[in-house]
Amino acid sequence: MFKYEKEKTQRLKERIGKLPRVHLANLPTPLEAASRLSEALKGPEIYFKRDDLTGLAFGGNKTRMFEFILAHALNMGADSVVAGAAAQSNYCRQMAAACSKLGLKAYLVLRKVRGDIDFQPQGNLLLDLLLGANVEIIEAKSPAEQTHIMQEVAEGLKAKGHRPYLARMANIEDVGLDAIAYVNCLLELYEQLIDMNLKPTYLYVAAADTTQAGLVLGAKYLGLDFPIIGINPLDKIWAEDVPPAVAKIANMAAEILGLDVRVEPSEVISYGEYVGEGYGKVTKEGVEAIKLVAEKEGLFLDPVYTGKAMSGLIDHIRKGKIKRGEKVIFLHTGGFPALFAYSTEFKLEDKVKVRE
Repeated sequence: MFKYEKEKTQRLKERIGKLPRVHLANLPTPLEAASRLSEALKGPEIYFKRDDLTGLAFGGNKTRMFEFILAHALNMGADSVVAGAAAQSNYCRQMAAACSKLGLKAYLVLRKVRGDIDFQPQGNLLLDLLLGANVEIIEAKSPAEQTHIMQEVAEGLKAKGHRPYLARMANIEDVGLDAIAYVNCLLELYEQLIDMNLKPTYLYVAAADTTQAGLVLGAKYLGLDFPIIGINPLDKIWAEDVPPAVAKIANMAAEILGLDVRVEPSEVISYGEYVGEGYGKVTKEGVEAIKLVAEKEGLFLDPVYTGKAMSGLIDHIRKGKIKRGEKVIFLHTGGFPALFAYSTEFKLEDKVKVRE
């Protein structure tokens, strides 16, 4: 078992505690054993860190981030938020809910990923609309094109006398605050591991930027030696080279917190081969992983992020990269509302029995 770094833990809590913050998430989220899944895979002991249970609009990892980001936006005098991502974005669903809770108006610029099915109000898009967000769906072939449209929306709001906060993808200045939310999550997990007398061998997470950045920074500061394995859900068009990007964001967070720790790209572990045909497109292995976890643990993953991350973990177990008896934490970042927009990809129609 690793030593409990009481002084470092307290120092980090104090520095995070000084940052402006609004209450949105139900914390701490549970850390649960997945014994039936472990048995089915005949591999390591698997534990789920349940950040799908943060609470806001069906939960997810972004809710932690918005506690810091939206506190900053409110302090700047914002009355609205312009955010953008894909049509079935978990980020935008949680952003719309956070804005509703805080009295801000959400403007979402969503890009089409899967064709005309993305215009149908289902899954996360349905929730965006129910939450009262102003939604515009576009065809964007690059991040720059989507960012430009988000900036146009923000300028239009300013011209009408509003005070919009421009969120990601168009604003990278505040990503350090996003990462700090996951430094805080790492702290939370660390104390749970101490209480459970559990030392993990690995931590797996679907991530390509801020979530992994915060985890890596927190682990390095506390001197934890288990690797944090990121499974990148983005294709090359929509993702930077992950290790340098994660290291840069981690160091932005370190500067905000005043930590004398720096993360190097060589310290960031990321696998990009489980994305399949691209972001938002299902993979056969991801679908199988979702079905397996649901059947064995009664727990839902999503087809865009956690399903692919679990398929990566399963592949590593089956290839012998992770040994039987080792201990793995799987950080569940949420996203299951997207399942309802992907029903046809699961091909379950023949499972329904109709009595004549």
